Amino acid sequence: MSFTDLDLDHRIVKILDAQSFTEPTLIQQRTIPYALLGRDVLACSRTGSGKTFAFVLPILHRLLKTKALSRKDPRALILAPTRELAKQVFIEIKKLCTNLSIQPQLIVGGENYNDQVKALRRNPHIIVGTAGRIADHLSDRSLFLNGLEVLVYDEADRMLDLGFAEELLAINRQADHRKRQTMLFSATLDSPALTAVTDSLLKTPERVILDNSFSVHADISQRWYFTDHIEHKHTLLAHLLTSEKYNQAIVFCATREDTETLKSMLAEHAVNAVALRGDLLQSQRAHIMSAFSAGQHDVLVTTDVASRGLDLKKVSLVINFDLPKQAEEYVHRIGRTGRAGSKGNAIALVGPRDWQSFIHIQQNLGQSIDIGAHPEHPAKFKGVDLKGKTRKSNLQKTNSPTKKSVKTHTKRVDTGAGIDMGHMPIIKKKPSSE
Repeated sequence: MSFTDLDLDHRIVKILDAQSFTEPTLIQQRTIPYALLGRDVLACSRTGSGKTFAFVLPILHRLLKTKALSRKDPRALILAPTRELAKQVFIEIKKLCTNLSIQPQLIVGGENYNDQVKALRRNPHIIVGTAGRIADHLSDRSLFLNGLEVLVYDEADRMLDLGFAEELLAINRQADHRKRQTMLFSATLDSPALTAVTDSLLKTPERVILDNSFSVHADISQRWYFTDHIEHKHTLLAHLLTSEKYNQAIVFCATREDTETLKSMLAEHAVNAVALRGDLLQSQRAHIMSAFSAGQHDVLVTTDVASRGLDLKKVSLVINFDLPKQAEEYVHRIGRTGRAGSKGNAIALVGPRDWQSFIHIQQNLGQSIDIGAHPEHPAKFKGVDLKGKTRKSNLQKTNSPTKKSVKTHTKRVDTGAGIDMGHMPIIKKKPSSE
């Protein structure tokens, strides 16, 4: 199938062809026909599957083919959970709007509020933004959604995890439900919070479910190594990043402080690394991501602020220095590699503090994970049995697969370590961080 077969406007197809996009991905094939008919859509597919074009292309087609409901209000609003993801979606839209009379605008926290008010007065056709900052502009009446035709919730589960349920519902109320089309994209449909708001946001949606949240891309090879303590992890991480073959690598850790610690440690081993944390200013975060994308650094050390949405095509290795609490977050992390048909490698370091997370991930992946000691830096730790005692076995046996999947009941918690994007009430008048 080609994009021409999807009955998109010929101008869009021409731009896609010029940018070497010829065949739609599966999520695009399944979603775009419903979207072109104006149906509400509830879609779920794995990270890196091409969800952005699945909603952007139908929006552009609609704006080219139909008259606007309002001369002043935006015709489409796309909400993303983080500034980085919103910016990436905005960049993709700008590329596609080449030679089209469609004006997009980015509205996120961390940017000058008054400048955004001025930009909104220029009546952009498409707004890409974060929920908190959009809610602020609605509250201050610098933005109106009476004429909105399409509302997109991108990574909706993540927005709810970050505490934006109130903002999402407020935005929904101000955008006339009778006139608009709504598309909701999520990496998982298992979230109770998502289930609770779906009926309020969507009208009898078409469901496009391609993968569950625990589906790992077939192009990603995984390795798991036991570790004893933090110093052992440091040694093994340095060894991996100086001995493995990769174009660029991302290292995920638990806290903001760890990002700087690991960056400094890697510098001692002549590894060109940069640290990304959620508490940095937006301009600092944008500069770091721009430099990494341009290949100025070999390794990005980060918290879960970079686990979703970012399309970094040169990343061929992901290392989990610390395991996340939730299994789906592990899938999102390693999904930063193996994108667009490329092969990727994912390595996880598992110490005593990671063991419950390891068990939870193994359960939800639905498979026995082959975990053992690294041949050059072996660990004494072998995991924990059902009674909570450290397993006792010889190092020679640690390369055999783990045979048991231990049932645990892990409370759902927010794993966005290092993300400084707290809840922002709709009644708040001053500019929010998002």
